[in-house]
Amino acid sequence: MQALILGASGGIGAAMAARLEGQGVAVTGLSRSRDGLDLTQADTVADHAARLAGHSFDLIVNTTGALVIDGRQPEKSMDAVDADAMAAQFALNATGVALAIRHFGPLLARDRRAVLASLSARVGSIGDNDLGGWVAYRAAKAAQNQIIRTASIEYRRRNRQSILVALHPGTVATSLSAKYASRHPTITPDHSAEALLAVIDRLTPEDSGSFWDWKGARVPW
Repeated sequence: MQALILGASGGIGAAMAARLEGQGVAVTGLSRSRDGLDLTQADTVADHAARLAGHSFDLIVNTTGALVIDGRQPEKSMDAVDADAMAAQFALNATGVALAIRHFGPLLARDRRAVLASLSARVGSIGDNDLGGWVAYRAAKAAQNQIIRTASIEYRRRNRQSILVALHPGTVATSLSAKYASRHPTITPDHSAEALLAVIDRLTPEDSGSFWDWKGARVPW
């Protein structure tokens, strides 16, 4: 089995890579800090995918993402919406995921079960939004969910055993959530990675195009 982890130097990505390697999986890890993979720069995505031509991955997981970009904190109200901050959120958390699927998706195995999963966030659920705020991050994650849903339809035509899903990793004790985690129970990156891999293992092709949390429950769009 071969797996590709995007964002492999981050908390969840590193933990997921370590767990897969412990299971005897051949893991390829890419990240911005170690390899120069930047999902907001299309040329770096295309270049890294080209270097992996010939691989046939059973699992591709995108663990990249950011809540705070360039120091811009999540909005508390619509009055705080900023066009540049929103564009930055979409560039990484939505457009970047589309680029990852465009360039790395073709490396998924086509003759057997193959999973492409991307870390979304529960706050990206439109149906589960009862609090408001965090406009740009919510919207970018909701866009990511639509991208994954749309891609799943196309990939079903390429391989009926393909599975493309969005995953909510929980409130994980990483730098991304440190400032905002005090009001929510947190889990460690290793706990999240273990739980997410268990969810992935249970998925079937009928689940492609859906959204799941780390506990194995479906999240409403």
